[in-house]
Amino acid sequence: MDFSIKALDAKSTIASIKSGCIAVAVFENKNLSSAAQALNLKGDISAALKSGDITGKAGSTLLLRGVNGVAAERVLLVGLGKEDAVSEKDFSSAAQAVARTFSSLGASDAIVALPIDAVAGRDPAWAIRCTILNVRDAAYRFDSLKSKKEPAPVGVKKIAFAVASTSANLAKEAITQAVAVANGIDLTKDLGNLPANVCTPTYLANTAKSMGKEFKLQVEVLDRKQLQALKMGSFLSVTNGSVEPPKFIVIKHLGGKAKDAPTVLVGKGITFDSGGISLKPGAAMDEMKYDMGGAASVLGTMRAIAELKLKLNVIVVVPTCENMPSGSATKPGDIVTSMSGQTIEVLNTDAEGRLVLCDALTYVERFKPAAVVDVATLTGACITALGHHNSGLFTRSDDAHDALANELLAAGKAAGDTAWRMPIEDSYQEQLKSNFADMANIGGPAGGAVTAACFLERYTKKYTWAHLDIAGTAWKSGAAKGSTGRPVPLLTSFLIQRAQAAN
Repeated sequence: MDFSIKALDAKSTIASIKSGCIAVAVFENKNLSSAAQALNLKGDISAALKSGDITGKAGSTLLLRGVNGVAAERVLLVGLGKEDAVSEKDFSSAAQAVARTFSSLGASDAIVALPIDAVAGRDPAWAIRCTILNVRDAAYRFDSLKSKKEPAPVGVKKIAFAVASTSANLAKEAITQAVAVANGIDLTKDLGNLPANVCTPTYLANTAKSMGKEFKLQVEVLDRKQLQALKMGSFLSVTNGSVEPPKFIVIKHLGGKAKDAPTVLVGKGITFDSGGISLKPGAAMDEMKYDMGGAASVLGTMRAIAELKLKLNVIVVVPTCENMPSGSATKPGDIVTSMSGQTIEVLNTDAEGRLVLCDALTYVERFKPAAVVDVATLTGACITALGHHNSGLFTRSDDAHDALANELLAAGKAAGDTAWRMPIEDSYQEQLKSNFADMANIGGPAGGAVTAACFLERYTKKYTWAHLDIAGTAWKSGAAKGSTGRPVPLLTSFLIQRAQAAN
């Protein structure tokens, strides 16, 4: 898929541009956008509106062929809702409609001439990024493991955005960012959608190494003996029941100044979560291949920022293993010692993500980070609390942590990949008390997402930290089953904003 800019000046008219298709907007009041007016030379478009073939409702479409006076072979009318207040939601619906139509259109190239400067509270760059991400999402396929692949859709392969020549440079930058994010999302989706017998901890480690070679990143992979030497007893306790060797992946993108403290992303990488001895129910257990969604998303984010050559120091850490039942598996009631020296009573082996992450969060102290964000499909309780729309954001409440939370929330809103802040308070810590160890690994059913975050918080006292619970946003079930690629847009936007602030 190729994206470019078609700069318009006083000498060029949109009606004279040769293309397989031009997408323009119409509104619910039957008015035309300026680009649609420019193509309505003989009244063909206004006639289509009067006929009632398109209402102008956001996301509605009508394809016209052979419009009089227009050099393009087709004109795609796209409903954009209310003219006086084009909302983000309405523009996103229009972008999705364009993506669906272009994916099956019998043309190789097209022009998007939607009013990208008309979205309330958004700039044209946002509208371009929104359109590209929707087009790439519509084009995504995962059929690499099918013996008979479905025919590849023909569709549009080259898309140009019609913009004023004065805005061309900003539009090009928006395209560059959107394509990098889309590439990161695709990597995240691919890793998530692969079955657990393919996407093992070793597979994730090899993916990191390949990415390191492609983008000249520093990559280190620690194996069991090194993890034992580091005394990561909590992480290693999760691997006891599996024959797959654990891996601890560290990737460094040092694009900032040498003295600048890095921003660290930690991604939970449980490539299959059976629950261990605390075995999960069989229904939908296949979806536990997505329990490495945190790892997939931080790897996808690293790919995006490496492609952008972001001027920021970023370190990605992925503790990855399987959680399986066997005669050697960790048992409920076992007590393990974390890298920090704190002891943990494992009351439920299905609360394994926090056991893996806590040692990773201790490990990253050595980097003296500016901030640490861990990303994990951590709790079903977060889905109960927030559903599938927002990721859960947890952090302490003080000036530094409030600032980090606000950065992440703003980045999510800017990227259309939203999060919602949840509480962390000392009162919840009481639920993690153990009679036999420093803490238990679960705090009971009440506030499960909060107590999980409170558990992690105990290992983050030496730096500014936030936790993203993406259990409700990392994948979809049912007929649309598959990885969503979230929260790559949020994380990439967060890092881009940090780079801009630093430079």
